[in-house]
Amino acid sequence: MKLLILGGTQFVGRHLTESALKAGHEVTLFNRGKTNPGLFKNVEYLRGDRDAGDLDALKGRRWDAVVDTCGYVPRVVRQSAQLLADAAPHYTFISTISVYADTTIYDMDESGPLATIEDATREDVTGETYGALKVLCEGAAEATMPGRVLTVRSGLIVGPHDRTDRFTYWPVRVAQGGDILAPGTPEMRVQFIDARDQAEWILAMAAGRRAGIYNVTGPAEPLTMGRFLEACQGMTKRDATFTWVNDEFLIENEVGPFSELPLWIPESYNGLQAMNLNRALSDGLTFRPLQDTIRDTLKWNALRTGAGDAIQPRAGMMRDREAELLAKWRARR
Repeated sequence: MKLLILGGTQFVGRHLTESALKAGHEVTLFNRGKTNPGLFKNVEYLRGDRDAGDLDALKGRRWDAVVDTCGYVPRVVRQSAQLLADAAPHYTFISTISVYADTTIYDMDESGPLATIEDATREDVTGETYGALKVLCEGAAEATMPGRVLTVRSGLIVGPHDRTDRFTYWPVRVAQGGDILAPGTPEMRVQFIDARDQAEWILAMAAGRRAGIYNVTGPAEPLTMGRFLEACQGMTKRDATFTWVNDEFLIENEVGPFSELPLWIPESYNGLQAMNLNRALSDGLTFRPLQDTIRDTLKWNALRTGAGDAIQPRAGMMRDREAELLAKWRARR
């Protein structure tokens, strides 16, 4: 398969490129050349800035499939899809489960209510506009290439090279051992997908020219925060104690959901971590063992930091803040 990836050198695109090359596909990358330039050998690099409308390098070419990893505003997605509509029979747009408007709904499938934005011309991507803009991006791609678009509504994507630390925080923190503040309850639902599993599924769907909208996260069976932390402890072999702190206390102390405490969303609106995956599962989405993702993430993190568990995380709670909250929690009980 001749594959064009818009992006291709950062986290999600990087794993797509690696998976495509491993599967024997011919890969072309289109990007600005600013992140990890020359990362891959045996691929074709095309340069341009799609945000500025600079798509000239794509003109007059043909591919079997396109994967758009980095479309955030509808104008940009529409321009790319319009140019490529006659250049490739299939277009994958990587969207997000943040497109859904109501996060209180559990087991929500692809028909759930979507986020809206009053001013559809806005292009400032913020926590407020992100989901609604992705909805418009989905619509722009489908309107341009009707019946030929695979829309991937991704959940939290994790694994090696994920610099957000929203997953990495937990294996690293458990590896440090000691008394760990665990958010909510052990029964809190969590969902995420290894970027490599998502990449392999996207490539298979693109090769089969499968179209439609899919919630793409994991695992196949419901996973709880308690089981996830146990898996982290099992992989790190460290002596750690988990102190479970309830939603009310965390909210009262202004702990930031999903940022200061990754994976934690108060139970009352944790629907985005309890999505219905039946459609993707029925179309071949599979998952590697959780232990493999934890192990590989820890290995990558050790290489990144050069000191194993010594890290200034981009997400997650600082140790002094954690100790302060744990002391306060015990004092009130």
